[in-house]
Amino acid sequence: MKKDFTHLTEKGVHMVEVGDKPKQKRKAVATGKIILQKETVVMIKNQKIKKGNVLTTAQIAAINAVKNTSNLVPLCHPLNITGINVDFDIKNTEIIATVSVNSLGQTGVEMEAITGVSVGLLTIWDMVKAVEKDEKGQYPDTKISNISVIKKEKNLI
Repeated sequence: MKKDFTHLTEKGVHMVEVGDKPKQKRKAVATGKIILQKETVVMIKNQKIKKGNVLTTAQIAAINAVKNTSNLVPLCHPLNITGINVDFDIKNTEIIATVSVNSLGQTGVEMEAITGVSVGLLTIWDMVKAVEKDEKGQYPDTKISNISVIKKEKNLI
């Protein structure tokens, strides 16, 4: 008998039943980047942003976002997260965020990984917006892009 793995039914939407699936070790890795002015990146490196340590704050925000994905994305299952790693690669005019999420359960963690990347990058933007704004209060150089899942694994336990 084929299982119903869609969220859409004639009655609306529902959370997919995963209880019959075997528990597995799962991992997902996502990445994305924020493009900033060169001067802003130098200020981040030298901890000269008035709001505080940008990358530490963004790490905490990303971890918190991973842990709260099921509260943010309506049909995501609450998961047994066993580990989260958040890294930043600082370039001249961009910061690349990579979030790795591990879990033990019946469904994948890719939504958690991309949520972590997204919120981490949004936090960087929030912390540097005062120096990224132009004279009209706009952000002509600031962009978040290339958010994607770059790896997904599962292994029976």
